[in-house]
Amino acid sequence: MTYALTDSWTMTRRELARWGRQPVAVVVNLVFPVMLLLMFGYLVGGGRGIGGDYLDYLVPGMLALTMAFGLEGTMIAVTQDLNKGVIDRFRSMPMTNGAVLVGRAAADMLQSAIGLAVLLAVAAALGWRTDGGPGGFLAAVGLLLLFRFAMLWIGIHLALVAGKPELVQAVQILVWPVGFLSNAFAAPESMPDWLGTVVQWNPMSQTATAVRDLFGSRGGEPGHVWAAVAWPLALLAVFFPLAVRRFARLSR
Repeated sequence: MTYALTDSWTMTRRELARWGRQPVAVVVNLVFPVMLLLMFGYLVGGGRGIGGDYLDYLVPGMLALTMAFGLEGTMIAVTQDLNKGVIDRFRSMPMTNGAVLVGRAAADMLQSAIGLAVLLAVAAALGWRTDGGPGGFLAAVGLLLLFRFAMLWIGIHLALVAGKPELVQAVQILVWPVGFLSNAFAAPESMPDWLGTVVQWNPMSQTATAVRDLFGSRGGEPGHVWAAVAWPLALLAVFFPLAVRRFARLSR
């Protein structure tokens, strides 16, 4: 366990060092969710089936959407290491199997936490407030990061399957239906019955609804927290071992 943690921390520091060499990419990842919030809050605005203050409904949905998007950075980094032989070099060293992937995931989670903080600060500047108390606020942030962690391992597995950076864009398109077939921008009740059912079963919708409830925001419903925990854990149970197994078989 000590070796695994040490190797994973070494790989995490490697990924963090890239931030200093590629600051533009880091800034773009932080600014893009803010642009979406401003665009949907003020240009598009007025989601279907939402009464009252739309920003109160939109902000938690945007936070959940941000956790589903932005995976291409990690996916491209993994495929670039594959094609440049970097991963083969690491695998030839006395290193814990999967430490490279864990390091990449840890760096992504740190960036995701910073992105959440930036988006929350912008939302507060726009007038959005949470009424769920400190405990509800921390629980909501925890659910958002848990959802991100699950989506991240799906992205890592798909990157290992794709194998080439040019294929990442095609794979990344698969994330868009998950993001927009959700209740991030509009209430499922305002949609056709079949579409509303799909939206309600979307794991991101479960996270968004639970986060709204914990924040005390419009559109929150009690009883969704368990689903917001169960969905990411189920996805992790499937894709984490798949990614590690795929990584272990790369040279076979």
